[in-house]
Amino acid sequence: MKFAIDHKSHIPLHAQVEALIREMHPLPEYRDGKLLPNEVELAKQLGISRNTVRQATNKLVYEGILTRKKGVGTRFTETEVDTRLNNWLSFSQEMSAKGIQVKNYFIEASWVVPEKNIAMFLQIPEGTEVLKMDRLRGSSERPFVMFHSWFHPRIGLSGKEDFSRPLYELLEKDYFTIVKVSREEIAAVSADERVAQLLKVRKGDPILQRVRKVYDPGNRPVEYNIGFYRGDSFTYRIESER
Repeated sequence: MKFAIDHKSHIPLHAQVEALIREMHPLPEYRDGKLLPNEVELAKQLGISRNTVRQATNKLVYEGILTRKKGVGTRFTETEVDTRLNNWLSFSQEMSAKGIQVKNYFIEASWVVPEKNIAMFLQIPEGTEVLKMDRLRGSSERPFVMFHSWFHPRIGLSGKEDFSRPLYELLEKDYFTIVKVSREEIAAVSADERVAQLLKVRKGDPILQRVRKVYDPGNRPVEYNIGFYRGDSFTYRIESER
């Protein structure tokens, strides 16, 4: 594969390098754990700085597409079981489908400086303030999920919105932001003191952590969301058809 980027393009160099590496993914010469060209070599071939290459590879490492090992090199992460779900639903839609009326126990919005990994996902400079929304939600009987959401500044949210409305409906109708893709990671974790108190479980009890990364039709990041669910109130079902 010929390595080349367009230095006259309006697309940032690091974004072009990222796209180039993504195109390398299916090529046989990089399968089965074979190493990618090192950053110095790739930078020389493309006529750019090593830092620009590192910026692109850092993002792909964060997404889990690349694996980097000091003293060895960088390779594509070995494929894991992955299920793509079509017609994904918002939390309100999920609960409505189950016949559960959602209750908001509290909603808080504030401007914060996100952690480095969240800033990297949102593709914003470190130190940039973004709107963070915290919501404790559940049924009329009890809360069973705590959500933390960080939104890209381009959306234009002020923090004074009525977040009791369905979120993605609000984004689309009020801010012309359409969400298209959701990439999710689910893991079993132990409840820390704060989450245990909110979900009315004991500290250390097993809960489910669901990280949702939401993109618009142009594959631009919109929302980074972390949800903590009571383990006795949430079952994740996947139906696959071959």
